[in-house]
Amino acid sequence: MNKRRQVQHITLLDGGMGRELLRLGAPFRQPEWSALALMEAPAFVKKAHESFSAAGCDILTTSNYAVVPFHLGEKRFFISGAHLTAVAGQIAQEVAAMGGCKVAGSIPPLFGSYRPDLFIAERAPEFLSIIVESLSPYVDFWLAETTSSVSEAQAVAEALANDDRPLWISFTLLDGQEGQEEAPRLRSGQKVKCAVHCAIELKASAILFNCSRAEVMSAAIDAAIHELTLRNVSLPVGVYANAFPSQQIDTLANSDLHDTRQDLDPLRYLDFAEAWCRRGATIIGGCCGIGPEHIRVLREWLQKNSGTSSA
Repeated sequence: MNKRRQVQHITLLDGGMGRELLRLGAPFRQPEWSALALMEAPAFVKKAHESFSAAGCDILTTSNYAVVPFHLGEKRFFISGAHLTAVAGQIAQEVAAMGGCKVAGSIPPLFGSYRPDLFIAERAPEFLSIIVESLSPYVDFWLAETTSSVSEAQAVAEALANDDRPLWISFTLLDGQEGQEEAPRLRSGQKVKCAVHCAIELKASAILFNCSRAEVMSAAIDAAIHELTLRNVSLPVGVYANAFPSQQIDTLANSDLHDTRQDLDPLRYLDFAEAWCRRGATIIGGCCGIGPEHIRVLREWLQKNSGTSSA
């Protein structure tokens, strides 16, 4: 396969909004994390989206990742969650319209990233209904992000049962020592092939892997494409890795402000992205710590190699 063919029809996502907000000087603290900018200074959210749009992404993801009970607490979520989520949708739609991007409606983990053990299936519908209803007027499709288990994906699909827009499901992978097994696994311990089965059964329009180290993504792509091929199913596969060190199985994501790696500059990230594309990934972007500078290098690479993108 020649290099030109490798980069054709790649959809380019944006990068990590939280760290970009922090870089821009937006208000940022725990436990609110990136939701604080929506609460106190939404102009920073617009500026962050504009940075990724200017870098050349095809898709902007709404910045409501932290507008969940885990970060706001249940009481504050019920009081202001709908409003803050709608603001995130409005800002993303406005910037996307100016930049010619599409808008992905983020459906984040409700009870904490990386922690499938904290997921409460019977509570999920009431929270998800608020997110879906609030974002619905502003998004082109849905993106379930940092999904740690099949159960979380099933809850999202159920919440969207009456919505005919595409659903992309993005799973997060074990990436500490416990993740270095032969078969790549979700943070729940379930194998990637189980995630593929789930995505097919839920009629997802794409399966992705995000918020894990770049080093573990290739094995997940291989496993996903292998399983899709066995089942004779055509489904886009995508990746948007983070710039964190390995996160252990008992990590509470965003309970602290994790350091980012110094060895994952834009050119190094491009090396990973090229490998993911060679393996068959057709959706590429970045998660926590991957900024507009990384997305710009990816866009330049696509343009240099005559790649075309399609959201």
